Amino acid sequence: MSRLRVGLIGTGPWATQTHAPVLAAHPDATLAGIWGRRAKAAAELASSYATTAYEDVDELFAVSDAVAFAVPPDVQAPLAERAAAAGCHLLLDKPVATSPEAARRLAAAVDQAGVSSVVFFTLRFAPPMTQWLERQAQDGPWFTARADWYSSFFAADGTGAFDSPWRADKGGLWDVGPHALAVLTAVLGEVTSVTAAPGPADTVHLILRHAGGASSTSTLTLRAPHAASGLTLEFRGESGTASPPGWGESGWGDSTDAFRSAVGALALAASGGERHPCDVRFGLRVTEILADAEDQVNARKETELPAQSPTRTS
Repeated sequence: MSRLRVGLIGTGPWATQTHAPVLAAHPDATLAGIWGRRAKAAAELASSYATTAYEDVDELFAVSDAVAFAVPPDVQAPLAERAAAAGCHLLLDKPVATSPEAARRLAAAVDQAGVSSVVFFTLRFAPPMTQWLERQAQDGPWFTARADWYSSFFAADGTGAFDSPWRADKGGLWDVGPHALAVLTAVLGEVTSVTAAPGPADTVHLILRHAGGASSTSTLTLRAPHAASGLTLEFRGESGTASPPGWGESGWGDSTDAFRSAVGALALAASGGERHPCDVRFGLRVTEILADAEDQVNARKETELPAQSPTRTS
């Protein structure tokens, strides 16, 4: 299998800390070049890895076999459509878009171009978690499950670990929700329906039904108090209860190891091998579920607004 020439889109923390170093050192890939919305940042990052910074994104597509994305979802989706049309395989970030319409256009572009795709759901590629999920899928059937993400990404004053306007706007549902859906569906199967309700701040509670008959729940937030932050993943069934030992500790979701696996999965698919379950079609389904949940949450918020007192006139 020849090494895949991979262009990188993005110059933020994900691109600099994970994507660029992994692509530059991967045995199945070479870093073909970098494009970013900030030309100076792209040039600096490209210089660090002895590659080329492109001012025209289409020029990057022209020298790449595949493109990896480390940009916000609504920037990613239209650029990925163009990359697919240029014949590039896609290594996408989650969520692939924040509207079903944009995700469907992207999936259609991938199908039309006949290119391969992988969506980087970190926990589906982190080796310890991948192996653990495979065992749970074999050890079922499971009756119920829960996957809770209580993140304190945003402090009480609204500041975050790094500037991320889309996360501040879309909240935990769209940022950590894909992680929950990725691990739950890996064991319980496709989600057939979702019921959603709002909690405090950006908290969202989900109840999910799965194709095999099991149900699951998920609580998602980026604004939990720091002392209350933490992760829960649990499956319950005929064989008892299963949770990853040491869940939440370093290693289970190591982004570098996971991204390395994702690059390998795309290289395999691009060379004619088996497609990965986390492809653009799965990314589309996740977007549809999250959008459905968001609509329900917004509708509930509107109906639960306190009635305004009538204005008095003298």
